Amino acid sequence: MVADRLMGQARRLLPDFSGAGKLRTVGGIGGAVLVAALLYYPIGMLITHDINDDPAYETPGHLAMKDGSRAVAMAAALILREVDESRWVANDPFFLPPAALDNMPNYQQGIIAALARFAFELTDQIGRTRGTSQTDKDLQEAAGQLQYAGNVWVFDLSTSLAPTTTSEARYRKAAKSLLKYNQRLANGNAVFERRADNLLATLDRFALDMGASSAALDRQITEHAGDFIDTRADNVFYGIKGQSYAYYMIIRELGLDYAKVLGERELTNAWAKMLESLRHAAELSPLIVANGMPDSQFVPSHLAAQGFYLLRARTKIREITNILLK
Repeated sequence: MVADRLMGQARRLLPDFSGAGKLRTVGGIGGAVLVAALLYYPIGMLITHDINDDPAYETPGHLAMKDGSRAVAMAAALILREVDESRWVANDPFFLPPAALDNMPNYQQGIIAALARFAFELTDQIGRTRGTSQTDKDLQEAAGQLQYAGNVWVFDLSTSLAPTTTSEARYRKAAKSLLKYNQRLANGNAVFERRADNLLATLDRFALDMGASSAALDRQITEHAGDFIDTRADNVFYGIKGQSYAYYMIIRELGLDYAKVLGERELTNAWAKMLESLRHAAELSPLIVANGMPDSQFVPSHLAAQGFYLLRARTKIREITNILLK
């Protein structure tokens, strides 16, 4: 009798593949698969989504170089943070949940765009003597790798059926080159010109970049302000947010690299005000990006607000470069 009861319990634990039991089992499995499919993207997106706009972020100790450049160390740190810690999502294929994200990939690519500009200025201005010496190979390598598109996955079927180098692999290589340069700089085997004219030229290029971004904001506002649904407004907003954040972090550290120049030209206060405007542009974080009319009573224009702070920072940069010219 005991054996019969145990066998009966065991049978009840097994799936019933006969008649109605079979239908219930198949239906249950099908329902579970459907629920899993419906939750796959939302949960995956929620877990992955990470827009790190912390203005107090500091270069991790293991990446900093005592006698190197703080700005170069920050550039490398931002690359590695976005690629490895936050996870690079702009090139995720359709079958991964982050592929459905919109704001994060634009934000990350905005950061890389600003860092690419800085790497170019390092190569062309700061990392060589008077622009006449040979370009630094590590800086040249970093600048080239950061120009790589951010949406390239393991396979890029538009160019080849063979596997290719991913965007994040290129960016890791750029970070490695920046750190290698900074180590040589700390050892006295590389150039980092801390002259006013080098800083002026670099800031001028940053200002031009910000001007192009303000033009993109103006175009989006002019053509689509007041649209019931503007699907591109958040793309523009978060791309420029990422750019503004990266410039804020790099310029903050450049202020320490060029502290002597800023002190001699009495630019410390102007520098702080310029950083404040950039920080405001980088910290804007609306729940939903709205592209309302600039004079709307009810629907805000987050693009106009972002553009205000961006142009204010650009104006401050122009004030600083005018003083550096004297």
